[in-house]
Amino acid sequence: MDEEEIMLQIQDTLVSLDLAERFFCCDIDACLGECCIEGDAGAPLTADERDTIDSLLPILTPRLLPSAVRRIEEEGTSYLDEEGDLVTQIVEGRNCVFTSYAPGGVCQCAIECACSAGQTGGFRKPASCALYPVRLTRYPSFTAVNYHRWDICRPAEKLGRKLGIRLYQFLKGPLTDYFGKEWYDELAMACEAYLEEYGRDKN
Repeated sequence: MDEEEIMLQIQDTLVSLDLAERFFCCDIDACLGECCIEGDAGAPLTADERDTIDSLLPILTPRLLPSAVRRIEEEGTSYLDEEGDLVTQIVEGRNCVFTSYAPGGVCQCAIECACSAGQTGGFRKPASCALYPVRLTRYPSFTAVNYHRWDICRPAEKLGRKLGIRLYQFLKGPLTDYFGKEWYDELAMACEAYLEEYGRDKN
């Protein structure tokens, strides 16, 4: 069996075996939320998410860095990247404009903080952020669900292994919110069956 050719087909998606094989659990104390400030583009957005964020700006602005507020005033909350995808603005070449900082230098999402304070009508953050480190790629007949492996997430892989938490388990909430409970239940059953038969581990 060639594992490079295997994916899990769940409804109209093809899911990478990484979701079953890899251990993962975010370790904010170790990484300090670096995924919010590293990279060459902002977080992917849908047009609806952009519109929702724009409508929330009055409550988000007090939580933002002064440089981020200036950037939004000059350029808006989002832009089209080199591939033509809608993404959040970045500032100082690295920070997502919605990054804020807690004591100790831990990065926080201003949108998520506002949601936790009951100020956003339930909107927590863009789906691409909630699903990370999973990335979605849409094709005409299916959506690919893949793990975006990044060195800054090594602490999450280590903590996941220590706690025995697989990637599909860690993302149960965001995956259920995005694809629905039936889809997630199918995924969990497929992952469990695969691990029972092959017991693979890539971390």
